Amino acid sequence: MKLADNKATLSFSNGGPSVDLPVYSGSVGPDVIDIRKLYAQTGMFTYDPGFLSTASCQSTITYIDGDKGELLYRGYPIEQLATQCDFLETCHLLLYGELPDAKGKEEFTRRVTMHTMVNEQMQFFLRGFRRDAHPMAVMTGLVGALSAFYHDSTDINNPEHREISAIRLIAKMPTLVAMAYKYAMGQPYIYPKNSLSYTGNFMRMMFATPCEEYEPNDVLVRAMDRIFILHADHEQNASTSTVRLCGSSGTNPFAAIAAGVACLWGPAHGGANEAALNMLHDIQRNGGVEKIGEFIKQVKDKNSGTKLMGFGHRVYKNYDPRAKLMQETCREVLAELGLENDPLFKLAMALEKIALEDEYFVSRKLYPNVDFYSGIVQRAIGIPVSLFTAIFALARTVGWIAQLNEMISDPEYKIGRPRQLYDGSTRRDVRPIAQR
Repeated sequence: MKLADNKATLSFSNGGPSVDLPVYSGSVGPDVIDIRKLYAQTGMFTYDPGFLSTASCQSTITYIDGDKGELLYRGYPIEQLATQCDFLETCHLLLYGELPDAKGKEEFTRRVTMHTMVNEQMQFFLRGFRRDAHPMAVMTGLVGALSAFYHDSTDINNPEHREISAIRLIAKMPTLVAMAYKYAMGQPYIYPKNSLSYTGNFMRMMFATPCEEYEPNDVLVRAMDRIFILHADHEQNASTSTVRLCGSSGTNPFAAIAAGVACLWGPAHGGANEAALNMLHDIQRNGGVEKIGEFIKQVKDKNSGTKLMGFGHRVYKNYDPRAKLMQETCREVLAELGLENDPLFKLAMALEKIALEDEYFVSRKLYPNVDFYSGIVQRAIGIPVSLFTAIFALARTVGWIAQLNEMISDPEYKIGRPRQLYDGSTRRDVRPIAQR
């Protein structure tokens, strides 16, 4: 960042002295007012619930322009990455700042592939969970437990440890997600196969059994790979901020990523695609396509409590660029599997059409988001709704690691310590119990 030509002056109506605050400019996006010395100069904090107007860090990884509907990874538009690169190329970009050349891609892919297996003891750890446990509960435990198995990469302040833990996490997350799925299904675990691509290997671990080999379908593998790319990072969202805050304490990388997994579980964050599919199931049970009009009326009624899940986004005030890409993939997958006439998918497409044409939704810019389409694609592939957020966590792991490493490498980083506006009781003394 660089110092801007202008500065901000903060004045007070009570006659107190004004304060000059530096203003910094990034390469793109809004300027920021540096308030780091505000408390020392004025004795006051800023108040910003949800951090809606606060830049919590300096970053070079991801940039979002919500008004334009633009998402950049290290400067590259998401549309180009999703159509011209695969997920491991995107991982390399996020981790190291540049897309790999052919030799670099081969070497990075080899390193990841060599770390896809997990310690055999993880199977016994899994047995401690109920079979019907939510996959995100299982994943939170499994990812955190990695620190108990890989002691040689738990020092977050050691660059070599951060490097090997990054490779291990990217490599092992598909294996852990597939193990969580197989455990819930009561099926044997399928070990990784080094001859397959990263995403093809994941789908084989998910759907193969000892009695029947799984041949990855190129269309479906490409669709899942695109889901991974589109979810790889998304600036300073709740789970990424959680990873940064957790990591700022100096905890090990596995624990910091487990904290991100736990945060992502929330329905307002990573659980949005699960919520969107559940909404479609509810409409289907209550009459299907013929009842969409009635459902839309309930959504418009503020007193009904009915929400349209999978539409709109907190950051994007225009069409989510990831949604456009996912929409194309959705149609490719449905055509490949012959599911264009599946009742639930017909319902989803009908709901999409209404939302895109209804003035109520258009004026509020409630366009279908990436969660709406990715949920449909995953269900078509055969992934259960309860596993959607775990797959989101798999994809987002590389972004979390890149953000964590960037923070630790920043000479200005400090342990996170937000302040508060206290509005509770003032000082008071404890009275003897007989006088209370």
